[in-house]
Amino acid sequence: MAATLIDEIVPELLTSVPSQPTEAELAADPHLARFVMIFDREGSTHSLLSKLWEKRIGAITYRKSVKDLWSKDEFIEAETPVPGGGQTKMKLATRETMLSGSDGSMKVLEVRRLTDTGHQTAIITTARRLAGTAIAGRMFSRWCQENYFCYMMEHYDIDGLTQYGAEELPGTLEVVNPVWRELDKKVRCQLRGIRKLYSDLGQFDSASEGKDIPLRANRLEDIQRLESDLKEMRESRRKTSRKVRIDSLPENERPQQLAPLGKMLTDTIKMIAYRAETALVALLRKYLAKEDEARALIRELFVSSADFEPNEQEKTLTIKIHRMASPVNDRAVGALLEELTSISFCHPETGMRLIYKLA
Repeated sequence: MAATLIDEIVPELLTSVPSQPTEAELAADPHLARFVMIFDREGSTHSLLSKLWEKRIGAITYRKSVKDLWSKDEFIEAETPVPGGGQTKMKLATRETMLSGSDGSMKVLEVRRLTDTGHQTAIITTARRLAGTAIAGRMFSRWCQENYFCYMMEHYDIDGLTQYGAEELPGTLEVVNPVWRELDKKVRCQLRGIRKLYSDLGQFDSASEGKDIPLRANRLEDIQRLESDLKEMRESRRKTSRKVRIDSLPENERPQQLAPLGKMLTDTIKMIAYRAETALVALLRKYLAKEDEARALIRELFVSSADFEPNEQEKTLTIKIHRMASPVNDRAVGALLEELTSISFCHPETGMRLIYKLA
């Protein structure tokens, strides 16, 4: 995943992310980032963060394996921005710290949040020009990304196939060796078996006056046999290359990729539709208390029947939406339609001004 991020995603972002600082601005401020990426703790390695910073890309992530505790006196309650606007209060503390790895070390900013239970959640970032509140707000709102994909899968089928065509992958591309994968699968299966035997062994009652001795002996013998086999499996896995070039595999084992262009087009349309839905939800939230209710009502509005009444003389197109399931929803949708009418959208082909009403 880190290799995909560096080799495929970052080059795309470097050309597409707007409002990046100039080379002169980057040279004048050694801590300034082109833009900032946010990801989970699996990416909190020196190798990944340093490679991103070589391109002056900042990163925010959780820190792994945090064992030390900072003094509670360091934490100060601060207003922190939250998704969708608004703020919340968090107890935060900030330090400059070193992130080390097998390939070196680098200075990062560490921000910790103190919860009411005394737990400290650690965040590290190379975007050292950001304030601690901004860092915490962005990291703790990462769940919005997960919610987004969950919503898109449920309502927009973003993970669905749009075509069944496949393309050959370049022969020089490295993939996981099928032989190594099979050996790794056997090692994992063997470990599960050993853990189960240890669990069974621990259930014997030490006060059973020797009645369980034969069973204990059998379990120990099985454990020793499996651990011996496990050692051989691990040695065999170690001697097997984890990755191989595609052209070194038999033709019937060479992976293919789905034809990407159709999928990219439909996903782009779905994301545009989602943004349009989100914009309508923002307008509807003035009249409904909960976002979930607003989204559900917008989805209902999208599939509602409507009557179209064009007026050639006045150059208008009146769209009469059939009424919703309840008077409360009627009032909310009616107010939304009035607001949309006041914006004076025009039909892209005829130029007619659009007027929205409830039938």
